[in-house]
Amino acid sequence: MNYFSSDFKLGILGGGQLGKMLLNETRKFDIYTCVLDANNEAPCKIGSHEFHLGSLMDFETVYQFGKQVDVLTIEIENVNVDALDKLEKEGVKVYPSSDTLRIIQNKATQKLFYIDHNLPTAPFSRFAYKSEIKDTIENGGLKFPFVWKATQFGYDGTGVKVVRSLDDLELLPKGECIAEELIPFKKELSVIVARNIKGEIKTFPVVEMEFHPEANQVEYVICPARIDSEIAKKAEHIALKTSDALKHVGLLAVELFLTQSDDIIINEVAPRPHNSGHQTIEANYTSQFEQHIRAILNLPFGSTASKVGGIMVNLVGEEGHEGNVVYEHIEEIMNMEGVTPHIYGKKKTRPFRKMGHVTIVHEDINEARIIAEKVKNTIKVISK
Repeated sequence: MNYFSSDFKLGILGGGQLGKMLLNETRKFDIYTCVLDANNEAPCKIGSHEFHLGSLMDFETVYQFGKQVDVLTIEIENVNVDALDKLEKEGVKVYPSSDTLRIIQNKATQKLFYIDHNLPTAPFSRFAYKSEIKDTIENGGLKFPFVWKATQFGYDGTGVKVVRSLDDLELLPKGECIAEELIPFKKELSVIVARNIKGEIKTFPVVEMEFHPEANQVEYVICPARIDSEIAKKAEHIALKTSDALKHVGLLAVELFLTQSDDIIINEVAPRPHNSGHQTIEANYTSQFEQHIRAILNLPFGSTASKVGGIMVNLVGEEGHEGNVVYEHIEEIMNMEGVTPHIYGKKKTRPFRKMGHVTIVHEDINEARIIAEKVKNTIKVISK
């Protein structure tokens, strides 16, 4: 198949920042792209050859869009999998497959998959309704504190909450959920695995994630992770085992907990480019976005090795600010060595909304972490 400067069409479901960064790579290779998103001001609108407006959860919209392309991929998991299933049966290549997405879309199904495939994960209980949790607590089947997770549609810190009391429970939305044992972990790690149609695999170096205590969002991604090589190997082994079990095509970000006893357990996975791989644009020989394109088109993989230590800082909307966005002190951070801002193109900010990220590269990862802190404390995402 001739993908380059041809009439081949790649479809992307979702027009957010991950799609925008995928489009940087398709532009580099001159691959024709069509994007579907429900937001007429989506970041992808400017970079795609064709922008289609419509709901990713609507069967007919996704089906009709998919019929117009040769290969279909995603930049968000919340899409209509029944439409993807039908498209696959009709010969459209869909990566990751509808089968993979069905497992990952629902956190309860995802957790049961780990247990069925002997993959280590935190103990959990599944509830059809929030009210069932209270009964289980009263009967001694569940103890505080625990982690509540909505089974569907959670993202960027929404749909996840540490529950320490019945009062915390009252504030949560109703609906299907899981209650997970709270793991007192030392570090949160992530491994991104690329897998192509032939089943060939390549992993990116293990990264460490530092989270915002209130927003439950990643504040810093640090590569290489500050762990010893044996733990890194263990993390990579579990990520590869997870990838093999899911048989995904494209990228799989495997988020992991490093426990106090140096065990590695799976938190959750995402079958697409991921926040924990943004630093690869500047810090690695091949970015996660280019590798995703190579994987879904069955092209040879690029080297995933790091050229230099890299840290990613998320740019999120400041609390108390909502409306047209302003990036305050951006010139100051651009004046720092090894610092590259990425602005996603969202016109409106709100508290904790992901608006961009900044990469800091440095030979010394500890020095990069100091600069990252300066970046975080300098640039502010506010409204007019």
